[in-house]
Amino acid sequence: MISLENTYFDLKNWFEKSKDGQVLYSYQGDITPEIITQLIEKTENVFDNNVNFNLMRKVTFHVVIESLQNLFHHGLSIEDGKPKYGAYLLLFIENAIKVITGNFISIEKIQMITDRINQINSMSKDELKALYKLILNNDDFSEKGGGGLGMIDIARKTGTKMEYEFFQVDEKVLFYVLKINII
Repeated sequence: MISLENTYFDLKNWFEKSKDGQVLYSYQGDITPEIITQLIEKTENVFDNNVNFNLMRKVTFHVVIESLQNLFHHGLSIEDGKPKYGAYLLLFIENAIKVITGNFISIEKIQMITDRINQINSMSKDELKALYKLILNNDDFSEKGGGGLGMIDIARKTGTKMEYEFFQVDEKVLFYVLKINII
């Protein structure tokens, strides 16, 4: 699922092409704690104004919060002193909610991310639960503090496989896209 393209990555074009369903909410720009709070509030408004999504509300909020936190904690600031960039899309496609996030990462992280997502995607619900408990009990946390618990928890709560893509920005930077379906 890795698509490392040697052509110039067009962020605006990717963002527009990603809107392949009913767009419930979209954002692209700086990712700060204050903006994350605003995005969560705006997502909540989407659900407040549409009772058809009530069954998916709890899981969707969990996924949105974890995904936005990942943008903030693991994204790369392209220019020193500037906030990290992130893209967030909330779509409704064929009776499912899709959460799509994207952010810049260093190329060195590609193997770690692909290995982790592939590992999580290959596990059963019971295996995910056991891994989650193992990480909690062993204090096996990353330098960012989570040990991958957010991704494991997303997989546990949604019961779906995570999709991912990487687009090469330059020789050191990738744009990392994570797609999560909530059915």
